[in-house]
Amino acid sequence: MSTSAPAFLLSAAALFLLLSAVGATDHIVGANKGWNPGMNYTLWANNQTFYVGDLISFRYQKTQYNVFQVNQTGYDNCTTEGATGNWSSGKDFILLDKAKRYYFICGTGGCFNGMKVSVLVHHLPSPPRSALAAEHSSTGSSAPAAVGSVGRGVLGGVLGVVLFFGLGCGWI
Repeated sequence: MSTSAPAFLLSAAALFLLLSAVGATDHIVGANKGWNPGMNYTLWANNQTFYVGDLISFRYQKTQYNVFQVNQTGYDNCTTEGATGNWSSGKDFILLDKAKRYYFICGTGGCFNGMKVSVLVHHLPSPPRSALAAEHSSTGSSAPAAVGSVGRGVLGGVLGVVLFFGLGCGWI
């Protein structure tokens, strides 16, 4: 195994742990049917709740389809002109990093057969004030409780993964 492979595996494990610790969701477009023509992606999207930090992923045959992020005009008219992103791996993971409406289409003509989806991404809901106050008073810290408790859990988990793999495989 090359030295870059352990580093990659370690990075992938740390990223997975980080995303799962903070509650990010990977929304697989079309669920088990994937990104294919003839699907009702509006219905699929309406049954999802998207938050900042979530992922939207597209699974499809890379020799036939792709994914473009477009504006509303591109979405409505199935055009890729002015696209702000494009993917073609067949297994694409896209970070939803802002609270806004995102538009995705297939740029190989599939858009005209329903291969388009629009998703509305919301800000993360704030924890209830009573939970923050209780957590803050029990910690005795001046740091906000939500940052302290989540931050310690994430950092501790990432450090644990690094130490486990690093010591176990002789990297550290």
